[in-house]
Amino acid sequence: MNRRNFIFSTAVAAAAAGTICSAQKSETSALKSIETDICVLGGSCTGTFAAVRAAQLGAKVVLVEKQNCFGGVATSSLINVWHTLYDTIHQTQIIGGLTEEVINRLKKRNAVKNYENDLKGPWALNSQELKIELDELVLENKITPLLHTLFSEPVTEDEKLLGVIVDNKSGRSIIKAKQFIDCTGDADLCFRLGIDHYTFPMLQPPTTAAHFNHFDFGLFNKTLKEHGKEFGIPSGFVWGATVPGSQTVMISGTRIYGVDCSVADELTKAEIEGRRQIRAMQDMLRKYHPDKNFVLTALPSYTGVRETRHIKSLYQVSDDDGLYGKRFDDAIANGSYVFDQHHQDKPGITFKELDGTYRYTGGTIGDEEYPATRGRWREETETNPTFYQIPLRSIVPLKFNNLMMAGRMFDAGIVAFSGMRVMVNMNQLGEAAGVASYLALHQNKPVQKIDAAEVRKVLKDKGAVII
Repeated sequence: MNRRNFIFSTAVAAAAAGTICSAQKSETSALKSIETDICVLGGSCTGTFAAVRAAQLGAKVVLVEKQNCFGGVATSSLINVWHTLYDTIHQTQIIGGLTEEVINRLKKRNAVKNYENDLKGPWALNSQELKIELDELVLENKITPLLHTLFSEPVTEDEKLLGVIVDNKSGRSIIKAKQFIDCTGDADLCFRLGIDHYTFPMLQPPTTAAHFNHFDFGLFNKTLKEHGKEFGIPSGFVWGATVPGSQTVMISGTRIYGVDCSVADELTKAEIEGRRQIRAMQDMLRKYHPDKNFVLTALPSYTGVRETRHIKSLYQVSDDDGLYGKRFDDAIANGSYVFDQHHQDKPGITFKELDGTYRYTGGTIGDEEYPATRGRWREETETNPTFYQIPLRSIVPLKFNNLMMAGRMFDAGIVAFSGMRVMVNMNQLGEAAGVASYLALHQNKPVQKIDAAEVRKVLKDKGAVII
């Protein structure tokens, strides 16, 4: 069975399994009950921002996170870069809201620094300070946090989502809510509800980051090109950022091929392989540069997953929507990050820019060389879009009228997703999901019927950039 057929058959079987594992209301009567207005599953920045916006509007919110902190990839995976809040030509601010607020909060503690000394460029964060800042943000807004808490299964009755069963140190309990937001990354709630989903045949490979002291990128990349094969380090693209105020550098350069991290044994494989590659990098540097003191100081609590399941929604953002910067009447997020496709079938990355140019970084697999190339993916034009948008419809599932989602499971084509998936964009989806869920609660409407213009107005009133 080839990979495409395998993923398709797995998705079909999983959808059926998702329906079967939904508990019925009558089966949960003995469980301890937690009641709330809105339950957010997943405490990444996306989930945290969803919870904060809903709470600020007056909802009672429970925020569930399986790790020991909030922040997701930005904290637990050590990826400490948020991309620019401006368009591609650095003239117009396109992102504000809680992303900008958190940056300003971190500034007060010297825990964020503008990358390359350009105030309109990307930002390097101190992931450890961000953990604490998000704690404060949650508590300030009187959200009920549940860390070290695993989502097990949904509770349904007559096609209605009534609650979710969770497990933690206190045992099993059920969280009953009027509205739910799935921010689990892998769409665990939607999946177990049997909602239609899809997985691309060529998933973007995950990357395990690490912290090193006194890192030299030029020396490392030269050594990797010459000796990486000897140590089983996949050819790829290595980047990183210094933790503000320190000599610690976050390195992101491992490539874990052939895994779907929404599958338990493949996620396990990815975690172990990612750490193996980090050690291989150390061994390579020790052998060829024994006089250098590159010290590994931290590993993430989980690998950086770029992509798994996508949930079919009211609208799929097409590749052309992204590449040509289509404007949407229900836009709730703007982004300018390049479309970067991390390949499964060859080394390196293809970067597609909104100005119509592209470059492929190249690399090697075994003895086969893939040369770097650059050119145009479309003909040159007098003007180019400087940002793209994500519509509200792409985070509204087709089923269950009290369920929103936000994060990398949103509905998008493979190229569009490759650029839109980054954290500053997903942060905005979280805010929008929180607002939409509150409006559905307050107006007693299905989420599919919420007026996008109202969502946009509330977001703008709260400091988001709405265009």
